[in-house]
Amino acid sequence: MFTGIIESVGKVVSLQPKNGDLRLRIHTGNLHLSDVKLGDSISTNGVCLTVVELPGDGYWADVSRETLDNTTLPLWKIGQPVNLEKALTPQTRLGGHIVSGHVDGVGEVVARYPDARSERFRIRAPKELAKYIAHKGSITIDGTSLTVNKIDGAEFELNIVPHTLQWTIMDSYQVGTKVNLEVDVLARYLERLMLGDKAAESASQGITLEFLAKNGFM
Repeated sequence: MFTGIIESVGKVVSLQPKNGDLRLRIHTGNLHLSDVKLGDSISTNGVCLTVVELPGDGYWADVSRETLDNTTLPLWKIGQPVNLEKALTPQTRLGGHIVSGHVDGVGEVVARYPDARSERFRIRAPKELAKYIAHKGSITIDGTSLTVNKIDGAEFELNIVPHTLQWTIMDSYQVGTKVNLEVDVLARYLERLMLGDKAAESASQGITLEFLAKNGFM
């Protein structure tokens, strides 16, 4: 688990295809690894990766086919900067929100413009994720915990302060940039709980207007 508070910006230094999936190496920059051991998790642009080697200046991780299919990882290039956060501990301040590092989908930056000293970003999410994004709710963008300021269908806006622009990769975002999205995990659990016993039925289609009306929610 993570908080979405970025600790360092690292860099992709190796991408090695391995029998249909991938092994990658990340240089961790200012991220201290003295308390990291093999098998630990590090959020890398919002993707929870397991450390399999520790060469001293970074780490190696294996990337599954599932991760490649559902994140921006296939677009990564050598030298690309990435947001990094070590897994939280009982002593960690929960300054952001609860982040699992399990990416729900890939969004796209569709607009960027200045707003006083901040920058406004408008991001389009996959349609199936729109129901989990709430005004003033939390969302994770490339591992960064952020607050949704405005919603318009599957698009939402973020107000990014100078500190976040300086200490994450967000200042590099331009129109067309693809980003990893993780919605608030509480919204996903709530949806599942509302299904009740129907959650065990393989043909269940999730929460629908018909389901809500039938069960007294409308």
